[in-house]
Amino acid sequence: MSYAVSAALQSAVFAAVASDIAVSDAVGDAVYDALPSGAVPSIYVSIGPETVRAADDKTGDGAEHRFVVSVVTEVPGFFAAKEVAGHVCDVLHDADLSLDRGRLVSLRFDRARAVKIDKGTGRRIDLTFRARTEDN
Repeated sequence: MSYAVSAALQSAVFAAVASDIAVSDAVGDAVYDALPSGAVPSIYVSIGPETVRAADDKTGDGAEHRFVVSVVTEVPGFFAAKEVAGHVCDVLHDADLSLDRGRLVSLRFDRARAVKIDKGTGRRIDLTFRARTEDN
């Protein structure tokens, strides 16, 4: 197993989501891996937590990454967040991303969870993706 591909995977995911026209039309440049200090936009995308487990095989070192991309909004209702979440899924599901280290074998949508936050005034959708990588 190698965790060494994790940073390359995060960079590629971030670049793909941040450069997508539909995502940027919805959230502008508000795609983060760390929230900026001060006020945040009323709707944004955040690259979040990750868990990784070994997925070695006969050909070499590999890992299965499960990571979360969140859509967070102060906008009432889930519609706006669901639209952005759909765009993120369009970008990442079955994406063929080029990594600075290693190789992305597969990237698939796994599940989503939509919840109310901020005492019911905001919404968050956590999208979980599963990526299989090889470290070559």
